[in-house]
Order: sequence, then structure tokens, then C-alpha cells
Amino acid sequence: MKLKFFLPVFLIITYILTYNVFAVSPPDLKQQINDKTQTLQEINQQILKTQQDLQETEGKSKTLKKEIQNTDSGIQQLNLNIRASGINIDKLKLEVGSLQYEILDVKDKINSKKQAVAALLKELQKKDNETALYTILKNKSLAESFSEVQNLVNLNNKLSSDVSELTNFGEELSGKLQMTSNKKSEIELENKNLKNRKVIVNNQKVEKENLLAQTKNQERSYQKLISDLESQQAAIAEEIELLESELRLTIDPNLLPTSRPGVLAMPTQGKFTQPYGATNFARYAYKGQWHNGIDIAAPIGAPVFAAESGKILEVWNQDNYCYKGAYGKFIVIEHKNNLTTLYAHLSLQTVKKGDEVKRGDLIGYIGSTGYATGPHLHFTVYASQTFRIGPSKVNCGPVMPYGGDLDPKQYLNL
Repeated sequence: MKLKFFLPVFLIITYILTYNVFAVSPPDLKQQINDKTQTLQEINQQILKTQQDLQETEGKSKTLKKEIQNTDSGIQQLNLNIRASGINIDKLKLEVGSLQYEILDVKDKINSKKQAVAALLKELQKKDNETALYTILKNKSLAESFSEVQNLVNLNNKLSSDVSELTNFGEELSGKLQMTSNKKSEIELENKNLKNRKVIVNNQKVEKENLLAQTKNQERSYQKLISDLESQQAAIAEEIELLESELRLTIDPNLLPTSRPGVLAMPTQGKFTQPYGATNFARYAYKGQWHNGIDIAAPIGAPVFAAESGKILEVWNQDNYCYKGAYGKFIVIEHKNNLTTLYAHLSLQTVKKGDEVKRGDLIGYIGSTGYATGPHLHFTVYASQTFRIGPSKVNCGPVMPYGGDLDPKQYLNL
């Protein structure tokens, strides 16, 4: 008996400690939520400022000092995001606690209304056994009879009103329970973000140390590295475009989904910095003069999500073979709608080859690995029947994605 009593009590205490339910009064909860929201807004403004500073340096002359400054800015931005994740987790827990009060209040209203409906039904059941003639005859006057008939009408109207309110309370309860579930999912995601962003910070610090060691902190060594890198980038871009220009000709439109917004979900939140096709940047930056996807700039460590359900075909890091030469850390997903999507320049991948993912699942984080002038997501959509993975012929490793690329905007809800 003691064990049976202890277990539910233990579970209740655990729940209260986890979500701070009933730890403070509703007004105090609201104030704490407002304080957290204000702090988050201030941190997000700092993150935005750091992002703008990083974007302003893109396209300017490359120096070792500037490269180190950009890396330090990226680390600062990540630390701000880590702080934001911690505050957001606290805020979400407070919101869950606030919802618990609201849920209890709605449940009390439902119980009270159920009791009122039961009392009305009981009263109406008594009246239902009496005929209209009996009601008239049993009263001393006609006025009393009409009064009783009117009372019966009022009872029916009240019952109808109470049942309607009860239905509304039920819908309100259902909505608040769904909101609670959503908040708990957000807490789970933010905990992942917090953990993974700490990993990304450490990776950025290691990358900075490797760059300083490789150049011996000398500008001349850095410029030699950049010169060699640009030659390699041009060769890889030419290889990709040569193959993909041929594969684009093999696309069968009959096998593709109809072009419409929402076929694919946005893979991340950010600013569009380069569209698909023969863009101005592609004309001077890529030898093939073609951009096979779209670029979405966002702070390093921003989450990236699967654009549609599917199977992870590849998770790879080309920087291990051609540092800063191509896609860097990338993920490829094959979808059942005959589209295949590529997510490139990631700072961290959170899935592995062969995994099944759902639309909107977290798969990685924004970065600037591979051929990238700043943190962003390169997002490519391929016709699945044309997609290939094979070795690079210009020393970029055994895994290079190719395919007949499509304009992602025809499938995204922009």
C-alpha cells in the first residue's frame, strides 16, 4: 500500500519540478514570461547586429585578420544563441505552467457546467412525465399553468445554452492541451539546439586554431592558401556544372510534382541572398556561371529542417577532401514525390545516412563550411530520376552529388 501511494506522489512532484507548475501564481508567471520575452528580444537584436556585420564583410578583400575576426564573430553569435536557447527553455516552461492553471480553470468550468446540465436534465425528466392537460388541471389558476409552461420553456432554453457552453469549454480545453503539447515539443527542440550549438562552438574554435597553424599566423601564407583555394573552387564548380548541364536535359517533367507553393517546406528561416540560375554572383564566381539552388543567409547555428519526408541518402563532409572547395558538410534527402533535396554548408549534421525523416524534422544547423563567403544554407532541388552520387575527378573526395537541378521556388511557399 505504501509503494502504491508513493509512486503517484513522486510522479506529481517530478512533474511540478520539471515545469514549475503551481510554483508561482498566474500574475507572477505572466510577469516572468514577459521578462524572459524582453530578454530574448534584446539577445536577438544582438544576434541580428552580428549577422549584419558578418554580411558586410562578404565580398570584401580577404585577409587573415578579417578571416579570424569573422570566426570570432561567428563564435560570439553562437554564444548569444546558446544564451537565447537557455532563456527560451525557461520561458517555455513558464508558459507550460501558465497553461496548467488555465487548463485547471477550464476543467472546473466544465465540471460546474456538467453539474448544471445534469440538474436541468433531472428537472426536465420530472416535467416530461406530465402531460400538458395535467399541468393545466393541477394548478389552481390558468396563470399558474402558463407560468409553469413558461418555466419549462426556460429550462429547455437554459439546457440548450449550457450544452453549447459545455461544447465551447471542451474545445477550449482541447486547444490548451494541444498548446501544452506544442510547448513541450519546443522545449525538446531547444534542448537539442542548446546541446548542438555548444558542439558547433568547439568546432569553430578548432577551425580557427587549424587556420592559424596552417598559415603560421602570416598574411603571406594566408594569401597563398586563398590563391590555391580559388583555383580549386573554380575546377570543382566547372566539374559540377558540366555534369549537371547534361543531366538537366534528361529531366522528365511528367515524373515531377505539379509546380505549386507548399510542395516543399522552407528548410530554414533567413534572408534570400542568391536565387537559382544564371545569377550575377554565379557569372563571376563560378566557371559554369550557374547557381544550382538558392542561398538563405542565417546566423551560424540556426536550425535546418527537412523540406519533406523522405530517406537520408547521404551525410558527408567534403572539407575532409577539398577544404572550402565545394559543399562542405551536406545532407541529401530522397522524397517520395520524385524530388531529391540537398542542404549544404552546414556547421553540424544531426542525422545519419539511411535515416527516415519527416517533413519539418531537425537535420542540421547553418554554417559556412565548403565554398561559402558567410553562414548560409545552399538548398538544391533535383529531379530524383537524374540524381547521382559519385567520386569527384578534381580531388574533392569519393562523394559528390550531381543531378538535374530545378528552381526550388516553384515548390516553396515563399
